[in-house]
Amino acid sequence: MSAHPDIHSHPVLSVRGLSKHFGGVKALDGIDMHVANGELLGVIGPNGAGKTALINTITGFYRATAGQIELKGREISHLPMHQIGRLGIGRSFQNIRLFKRMTVLENVLVAFKAFSGSPIRSFFRVGTPKADIDTAMHWLEQLQLADRADALAASLAYGDARRLEIARALAGSPHLLLLDEPAAGMNEAETEQLIRDIQKIRSHVPSILLIEHDMGLIRALSDRIVAMDYGKKIAEGSALAVLEHPEVLRAYLGTEEEEEEVSV
Repeated sequence: MSAHPDIHSHPVLSVRGLSKHFGGVKALDGIDMHVANGELLGVIGPNGAGKTALINTITGFYRATAGQIELKGREISHLPMHQIGRLGIGRSFQNIRLFKRMTVLENVLVAFKAFSGSPIRSFFRVGTPKADIDTAMHWLEQLQLADRADALAASLAYGDARRLEIARALAGSPHLLLLDEPAAGMNEAETEQLIRDIQKIRSHVPSILLIEHDMGLIRALSDRIVAMDYGKKIAEGSALAVLEHPEVLRAYLGTEEEEEEVSV
């Protein structure tokens, strides 16, 4: 956990009145939130709360129905997805998205501008700037994947595949890293390693927004937590305050009577 999020500077990400509707379904319903410089913001909520819709709308995969999204003070809600990425937002996905027939190193090289228009070009590394390869290898080293650089992505164990996605997102030097359930499908040992990895990379990326169901990971990493349910923000604050908030307990447990039986 960071000891010094800069709460007085302009937020890296600011979201105001953000809504996304699919017909009559309100996936996001007037969300207000921000991520400060140096902060890791955890976002929690039960399935269907709108967490992934939030990331997809921030990154331009979905077009917002209403509201504003600002990245370092610049309005981005009207921009196409590729332009938002180039302005400094990197992400991982709830379902792993790798180029499985490419090597581990080639999957990271895809993040660089030279290959962004045609990822297949990273197959042919002749002429690839040495600086790009060195940077890609740096991130693979940070995430314990350097020794697998020439292995096919399809050969990676599940936890390593998750880390490769994070390495690729970091290679683009984002101002904001969005992690969508990075511990999904991991066993306890893999999750503990992931916590250590995220703690280590925090000094290399200004801010992180982390969506996660694993409350141990959320407690270990988050400076602050936002809780969502049915597309709305229902609580915000410290881990202790949010995880004990009555609305959060109701969202997870369904009834007030069960609150003492389950710990979120």
